[in-house]
Amino acid sequence: MRKKINNYIEKEYAVTPEYPWPKYNGHAVYRHNDNKKWFALIMDVGRDKLGLSGTSNISVINLKIDDMFLRDMLIKEDGIMPAYHMNKQHWITVLLDGTVPEEKVKNLIDISYNATASKRRKKKSREPKEWIIPANPKFYDVEAAFAKNDIITWKQGAGIMQGDTVYMYVAAPISAILYKCRVLETDIPYDYQDKNLTITALMKIELLKRYDRDAFTFSVLGDEFGIFAIRGPRGVPFSLSEALNE
Repeated sequence: MRKKINNYIEKEYAVTPEYPWPKYNGHAVYRHNDNKKWFALIMDVGRDKLGLSGTSNISVINLKIDDMFLRDMLIKEDGIMPAYHMNKQHWITVLLDGTVPEEKVKNLIDISYNATASKRRKKKSREPKEWIIPANPKFYDVEAAFAKNDIITWKQGAGIMQGDTVYMYVAAPISAILYKCRVLETDIPYDYQDKNLTITALMKIELLKRYDRDAFTFSVLGDEFGIFAIRGPRGVPFSLSEALNE
């Protein structure tokens, strides 16, 4: 499996492994050609160090997953765990012993490659994503805005790009997802700051769908989809995405 994965990376991304640690000459680092950031680390690690039974070595690959929802779902699967010897909030360790199918490993490599790519490359290669974004009716009447026009400008959240989908969660007293929108344009210059809010860029979004107020309430999001806080843009779990798109 390790050889197959190495061949995939070299063929797909035109990079060869580096071996930066003489003491650990089996630890292979894969970097982007442009920004030199790591996107994969393949190594042999003692099974006991990973919390597995036995003491023999096993080949693993460390990969970056920026989407916290996806990461939390992945580490519940067999053969995938929080990263060994790397930032456990953003990286995972995947066993290369066949527990995780080869195609799944390749897909996760692709995700890691995109997560660590330069901004220019990300804009060219990243697939559209879905986000939940908050709206506070105390500061802005988004319901009135969408009653007048299906296209509005909104504060741009980190990571959101043109073509993405955003689901707008309207805070108390409504406390529910009310709108599905498509991102039409990003990086619109804007400079605003007060004690409650700082805005440096806007995005233009188009209303695609309205939801009933009692369909995706805060309690439903917590009880059925494990979402207990929406303080900024965040990814959408697969199960919630399915429900929102029924």
